Amino acid sequence: MSHSGTPGGQPGPQRTADRAPALSEPARAYAELVAGNRRFVGGAPRHPNQDAGHRAAVADGQHPFAVIVGCSDSRLAAEIIFDRGLGDLFVVRTAGHTAGPEVLGSVEYAVTVLGTPLVVVLGHDSCGAVQAAREVAMTGTQPQGHLRAVVDAVLPSLRRAETEGVQDIDGIVDIHIAQTVETLLGQSPVLADEVAQGRCAVVGVSYRLAAGAVRPVAAVPAGFATLGEEAGPLGPAAPAAA
Repeated sequence: MSHSGTPGGQPGPQRTADRAPALSEPARAYAELVAGNRRFVGGAPRHPNQDAGHRAAVADGQHPFAVIVGCSDSRLAAEIIFDRGLGDLFVVRTAGHTAGPEVLGSVEYAVTVLGTPLVVVLGHDSCGAVQAAREVAMTGTQPQGHLRAVVDAVLPSLRRAETEGVQDIDGIVDIHIAQTVETLLGQSPVLADEVAQGRCAVVGVSYRLAAGAVRPVAAVPAGFATLGEEAGPLGPAAPAAA
Protein backbone atom coordinates (compact mmCIF):
# COMPACT_ATOMS: atom_id res chain seq x y z
CA MET A 1 0.00 0.00 0.00
CA SER A 2 1.24 3.46 -0.76
CA HIS A 3 0.52 6.96 0.35
CA SER A 4 -1.45 9.47 -1.65
CA GLY A 5 -0.28 11.44 -4.64
CA THR A 6 3.08 12.25 -6.11
CA PRO A 7 4.77 15.45 -4.87
CA GLY A 8 3.42 18.47 -6.71
CA GLY A 9 0.80 16.42 -8.58
CA GLN A 10 -2.93 16.08 -8.23
CA PRO A 11 -4.20 13.05 -6.28
CA GLY A 12 -5.19 10.14 -8.50
CA PRO A 13 -8.98 10.39 -8.13
CA GLN A 14 -8.93 14.02 -9.35
CA ARG A 15 -7.27 13.34 -12.67
CA THR A 16 -10.21 12.51 -14.91
CA ALA A 17 -12.44 15.00 -16.63
CA ASP A 18 -15.69 13.35 -15.50
CA ARG A 19 -14.96 14.02 -11.85
CA ALA A 20 -15.61 17.05 -9.67
CA PRO A 21 -12.42 18.96 -8.70
CA ALA A 22 -12.16 17.32 -5.28
CA LEU A 23 -13.69 14.44 -3.34
CA SER A 24 -12.40 15.22 0.11
CA GLU A 25 -15.84 15.41 1.73
CA PRO A 26 -17.97 12.36 2.59
CA ALA A 27 -21.04 13.75 0.80
CA ARG A 28 -19.19 14.30 -2.47
CA ALA A 29 -17.65 10.84 -2.32
CA TYR A 30 -21.05 9.28 -1.74
CA ALA A 31 -22.57 11.25 -4.61
CA GLU A 32 -19.83 9.93 -6.90
CA LEU A 33 -20.72 6.34 -6.02
CA VAL A 34 -24.42 7.07 -6.54
CA ALA A 35 -23.72 8.50 -9.99
CA GLY A 36 -21.48 5.61 -10.97
CA ASN A 37 -24.04 3.01 -9.93
CA ARG A 38 -26.74 4.78 -11.92
CA ARG A 39 -24.53 4.67 -15.00
CA PHE A 40 -23.93 0.96 -14.46
CA VAL A 41 -27.62 0.20 -13.98
CA GLY A 42 -28.52 2.25 -17.05
CA GLY A 43 -26.04 0.42 -19.24
CA ALA A 44 -23.96 3.53 -19.91
CA PRO A 45 -20.75 3.13 -17.87
CA ARG A 46 -17.87 5.51 -18.57
CA HIS A 47 -15.12 3.22 -17.25
CA PRO A 48 -13.14 6.18 -15.85
CA ASN A 49 -9.52 5.91 -14.71
CA GLN A 50 -8.89 2.64 -16.55
CA ASP A 51 -6.59 3.89 -19.32
CA ALA A 52 -2.83 3.43 -19.58
CA GLY A 53 -2.15 7.06 -18.78
CA HIS A 54 -4.02 6.94 -15.51
CA ARG A 55 -2.39 3.63 -14.64
CA ALA A 56 0.98 5.34 -14.86
CA ALA A 57 -0.27 8.42 -13.00
CA VAL A 58 -1.30 6.48 -9.90
CA ALA A 59 1.68 4.12 -9.85
CA ASP A 60 3.51 6.23 -7.27
CA GLY A 61 0.61 6.92 -4.94
CA GLN A 62 -3.08 6.51 -4.21
CA HIS A 63 -5.87 8.68 -2.90
CA PRO A 64 -9.07 6.57 -2.99
CA PHE A 65 -12.26 8.47 -2.27
CA ALA A 66 -14.13 5.51 -0.72
CA VAL A 67 -13.42 2.36 1.25
CA ILE A 68 -15.63 -0.54 0.22
CA VAL A 69 -16.03 -3.26 2.85
CA GLY A 70 -17.79 -5.78 0.67
CA CYS A 71 -18.84 -9.39 0.43
CA SER A 72 -16.46 -11.62 -1.53
CA ASP A 73 -19.26 -12.81 -3.81
CA SER A 74 -17.93 -12.98 -7.38
CA ARG A 75 -20.89 -10.94 -8.65
CA LEU A 76 -20.08 -7.99 -6.42
CA ALA A 77 -17.06 -6.33 -8.07
CA ALA A 78 -17.04 -2.82 -6.62
CA GLU A 79 -15.20 -1.03 -9.44
CA ILE A 80 -17.72 -2.41 -11.94
CA ILE A 81 -20.99 -1.75 -10.11
CA PHE A 82 -19.88 1.77 -9.15
CA ASP A 83 -18.25 2.45 -12.54
CA ARG A 84 -14.86 3.45 -11.17
CA GLY A 85 -11.24 2.67 -11.98
CA LEU A 86 -7.68 2.47 -10.71
CA GLY A 87 -6.98 4.43 -7.55
CA ASP A 88 -10.63 5.26 -6.84
CA LEU A 89 -11.74 2.62 -4.35
CA PHE A 90 -9.93 0.93 -1.46
CA VAL A 91 -11.65 -2.46 -1.44
CA VAL A 92 -11.67 -4.96 1.44
CA ARG A 93 -13.68 -8.13 0.80
CA THR A 94 -14.62 -11.07 3.00
CA ALA A 95 -17.45 -13.60 2.83
CA GLY A 96 -20.51 -11.91 4.27
CA HIS A 97 -18.48 -8.67 4.72
CA THR A 98 -17.41 -9.98 8.13
CA ALA A 99 -15.16 -7.52 9.95
CA GLY A 100 -12.23 -9.00 11.89
CA PRO A 101 -9.02 -7.25 13.02
CA GLU A 102 -7.44 -7.29 9.57
CA VAL A 103 -10.50 -5.66 8.03
CA LEU A 104 -10.61 -3.03 10.77
CA GLY A 105 -6.92 -2.30 10.31
CA SER A 106 -7.36 -1.95 6.56
CA VAL A 107 -10.22 0.50 7.01
CA GLU A 108 -8.25 2.52 9.54
CA TYR A 109 -5.28 2.66 7.15
CA ALA A 110 -7.41 4.02 4.34
CA VAL A 111 -9.20 6.57 6.52
CA THR A 112 -6.26 7.86 8.55
CA VAL A 113 -3.25 7.41 6.25
CA LEU A 114 -4.83 7.87 2.83
CA GLY A 115 -7.45 10.36 4.03
CA THR A 116 -10.40 8.46 2.53
CA PRO A 117 -13.62 10.24 3.58
CA LEU A 118 -16.20 7.48 3.10
CA VAL A 119 -16.61 3.87 4.23
CA VAL A 120 -19.26 1.76 2.50
CA VAL A 121 -20.41 -1.65 3.71
CA LEU A 122 -21.54 -3.46 0.56
CA GLY A 123 -23.89 -6.41 1.01
CA HIS A 124 -26.30 -8.06 -1.40
CA ASP A 125 -29.53 -10.00 -1.66
CA SER A 126 -29.47 -13.79 -1.27
CA CYS A 127 -26.14 -13.63 0.57
CA GLY A 128 -24.65 -17.12 0.91
CA ALA A 129 -22.91 -16.33 4.20
CA VAL A 130 -26.20 -15.20 5.74
CA GLN A 131 -27.94 -18.28 4.37
CA ALA A 132 -25.22 -20.53 5.83
CA ALA A 133 -25.55 -18.88 9.22
CA ARG A 134 -29.32 -19.25 9.08
CA GLU A 135 -28.94 -22.96 8.34
CA VAL A 136 -26.67 -23.36 11.36
CA ALA A 137 -29.13 -21.48 13.55
CA MET A 138 -31.98 -23.70 12.38
CA THR A 139 -30.23 -27.09 12.47
CA GLY A 140 -27.37 -26.65 14.94
CA THR A 141 -25.00 -28.30 12.45
CA GLN A 142 -21.66 -26.50 12.45
CA PRO A 143 -19.70 -26.00 9.21
CA GLN A 144 -16.23 -27.46 8.86
CA GLY A 145 -12.91 -25.66 8.82
CA HIS A 146 -12.55 -21.91 8.91
CA LEU A 147 -16.01 -21.41 7.44
CA ARG A 148 -17.22 -21.60 11.02
CA ALA A 149 -15.52 -18.24 11.72
CA VAL A 150 -17.60 -16.64 8.97
CA VAL A 151 -20.81 -18.17 10.28
CA ASP A 152 -20.01 -17.16 13.86
CA ALA A 153 -19.52 -13.57 12.71
CA VAL A 154 -22.95 -13.53 11.06
CA LEU A 155 -24.90 -15.22 13.87
CA PRO A 156 -25.35 -11.99 15.92
CA SER A 157 -27.24 -10.55 12.95
CA LEU A 158 -29.47 -13.65 12.90
CA ARG A 159 -30.24 -13.21 16.59
CA ARG A 160 -31.01 -9.54 16.04
CA ALA A 161 -33.34 -10.41 13.15
CA GLU A 162 -35.15 -12.92 15.35
CA THR A 163 -35.60 -10.31 18.07
CA GLU A 164 -37.01 -7.87 15.52
CA GLY A 165 -39.29 -10.49 13.98
CA VAL A 166 -37.57 -10.43 10.58
CA GLN A 167 -37.65 -13.78 8.80
CA ASP A 168 -37.11 -13.22 5.07
CA ILE A 169 -33.53 -13.62 3.90
CA ASP A 170 -33.18 -10.18 2.33
CA GLY A 171 -34.55 -8.51 5.45
CA ILE A 172 -31.93 -10.40 7.44
CA VAL A 173 -29.28 -9.25 4.94
CA ASP A 174 -30.27 -5.63 5.60
CA ILE A 175 -29.93 -6.21 9.33
CA HIS A 176 -26.54 -7.82 8.79
CA ILE A 177 -25.36 -4.82 6.75
CA ALA A 178 -26.46 -2.47 9.53
CA GLN A 179 -24.79 -4.75 12.06
CA THR A 180 -21.50 -4.53 10.15
CA VAL A 181 -21.71 -0.73 10.11
CA GLU A 182 -22.15 -0.81 13.89
CA THR A 183 -19.30 -3.31 14.27
CA LEU A 184 -16.88 -1.12 12.33
CA LEU A 185 -17.69 1.92 14.46
CA GLY A 186 -17.93 0.00 17.73
CA GLN A 187 -14.69 -1.91 17.29
CA SER A 188 -12.66 0.97 15.85
CA PRO A 189 -12.38 4.07 18.03
CA VAL A 190 -10.16 5.50 15.29
CA LEU A 191 -12.96 5.31 12.72
CA ALA A 192 -15.58 6.47 15.22
CA ASP A 193 -13.49 9.58 15.95
CA GLU A 194 -13.09 10.38 12.25
CA VAL A 195 -16.87 10.21 11.89
CA ALA A 196 -17.43 12.30 15.01
CA GLN A 197 -15.08 14.95 13.63
CA GLY A 198 -17.02 15.06 10.37
CA ARG A 199 -14.10 13.86 8.28
CA CYS A 200 -15.72 10.55 7.38
CA ALA A 201 -19.10 8.86 7.08
CA VAL A 202 -20.10 5.19 7.09
CA VAL A 203 -22.92 3.91 4.87
CA GLY A 204 -24.30 0.40 4.51
CA VAL A 205 -25.83 -0.44 1.12
CA SER A 206 -27.51 -3.51 -0.34
CA TYR A 207 -26.91 -4.58 -3.94
CA ARG A 208 -29.55 -6.32 -6.04
CA LEU A 209 -27.84 -9.02 -8.05
CA ALA A 210 -30.32 -9.02 -10.93
CA ALA A 211 -31.08 -5.29 -11.14
CA GLY A 212 -27.54 -4.08 -10.45
CA ALA A 213 -28.71 -1.26 -8.20
CA VAL A 214 -27.67 -0.43 -4.66
CA ARG A 215 -29.80 1.16 -1.96
CA PRO A 216 -28.69 2.52 1.42
CA VAL A 217 -29.97 0.69 4.50
CA ALA A 218 -27.87 2.27 7.27
CA ALA A 219 -25.83 5.42 7.70
CA VAL A 220 -23.71 7.20 10.31
CA PRO A 221 -24.24 10.11 10.72
CA ALA A 222 -27.96 9.32 10.66
CA GLY A 223 -29.64 10.56 7.52
CA PHE A 224 -26.40 10.77 5.54
CA ALA A 225 -27.58 8.22 2.94
CA THR A 226 -30.62 10.33 2.02
CA LEU A 227 -28.23 12.51 0.00
CA GLY A 228 -28.88 10.23 -2.96
CA GLU A 229 -32.55 11.24 -3.00
CA GLU A 230 -31.74 14.57 -4.68
CA ALA A 231 -31.35 12.70 -7.98
CA GLY A 232 -33.85 9.95 -7.14
CA PRO A 233 -33.32 6.69 -5.23
CA LEU A 234 -30.27 4.59 -6.00
CA GLY A 235 -32.27 1.45 -6.66
CA PRO A 236 -35.83 0.20 -6.91
CA ALA A 237 -36.44 0.74 -3.21
CA ALA A 238 -36.42 4.12 -1.48
CA PRO A 239 -33.40 4.88 0.74
CA ALA A 240 -33.76 4.41 4.47
CA ALA A 241 -31.15 5.76 6.87
CA ALA A 242 -30.51 4.11 10.20
